Amino acid sequence: MLKTKLTEMLGIRHPIIQAGMGPFSNNNLCVAAANAGILGLLSTSGIFSKTDQPWVYKAFVETAEASMDDDMATVLEKVLKRTYRLTKDNGGVFGINVMVSAELLDKSKVLIDTAIRVREENPAMKDHFKVIFTSAGDPVPWRDKIKNAGFTWLHVVPSVKGALRCQKAGVDCIVASGHEGGFHIAWEPVHSMVLLPAVVDAIGADLPVVGAGGFCDGKTLAAALALGAAGAQMGTRFLATQESDFHPLWKEQVVKTEDRGTLVARGIVGPARWLKTPSSVQHLQNTIVKSPGVFSGVPDDFTTVPPDLIQYERDGIRAVCTGDREKAMMAGGECAQRVEDLPKVQDLVDNIMTDATRIVQTMPHYLTNVK
Repeated sequence: MLKTKLTEMLGIRHPIIQAGMGPFSNNNLCVAAANAGILGLLSTSGIFSKTDQPWVYKAFVETAEASMDDDMATVLEKVLKRTYRLTKDNGGVFGINVMVSAELLDKSKVLIDTAIRVREENPAMKDHFKVIFTSAGDPVPWRDKIKNAGFTWLHVVPSVKGALRCQKAGVDCIVASGHEGGFHIAWEPVHSMVLLPAVVDAIGADLPVVGAGGFCDGKTLAAALALGAAGAQMGTRFLATQESDFHPLWKEQVVKTEDRGTLVARGIVGPARWLKTPSSVQHLQNTIVKSPGVFSGVPDDFTTVPPDLIQYERDGIRAVCTGDREKAMMAGGECAQRVEDLPKVQDLVDNIMTDATRIVQTMPHYLTNVK
């Protein structure tokens, strides 16, 4: 077993985080991940989509044991209680991933307030529902609310500047997300090999850092530890598992993806990495014309991006949900080209840890003249 500051902080067996991917539900995936001894994260972005993406919302509600008539807070409460019920006997640890971008602040507040309330009303959950993970926005405004509620707080950043902002906010663990990652990525393309050690060096030894973006197996987990990280977050690799809630078409496309099989084009809250399909290639061409800031590093927003560009993405995700291969658009990280199967989550975690442990223990054998 590999023990790190991450495993000690969260009380998990292995230094791996299953990413809180959206927009699909990952309610079942989170349960499987937590029960496998890693941190399972519930996506919450699907709860936002009742009106504009009901096909996503329906899948989320069904796996939350909720009702289509429930409001946002009620849906989240039900999925939290379900996740606790299905993980507590195995000692599973889980959390929620909440996007706190400017476009979503009103919804983010509802989700975080609900999480705090549900845990306070159900004290036994505190040994399992330990984490609030924020992303896609500024952590500082959330400092008092999250810290005072007693959660372990993780925030994802794409830069050293963002990491220093996390340090100011009092975040407990920073996730440094390189440009290799799937779906929402940063405006500036800084990749994990540069970003992760830069954040580790800038933050110092007291605050643990986790690598994200390109991590998918024992080799890359061992690399994250060698770069000074306390663990690795993996999204695309866990998307392609038997317990993953993502549509079979999406999972199949990850496995089918080969060398140079991803591209970057517009996403709802900025640049996004997509698996390469005819539909995503067309979306790339549309993005070049209608949202060039994706490639020049100059952010734009809903006030300047033509609505039909955003609608194209929504239509592409809807096509996945309806099984329309021709129009489907599926997000995924660069590591998709290294994913070749759809294992059970427990088997995947066991294999990752076996390989990572072997690599760490045998590293001197790869070297000569070691003294």
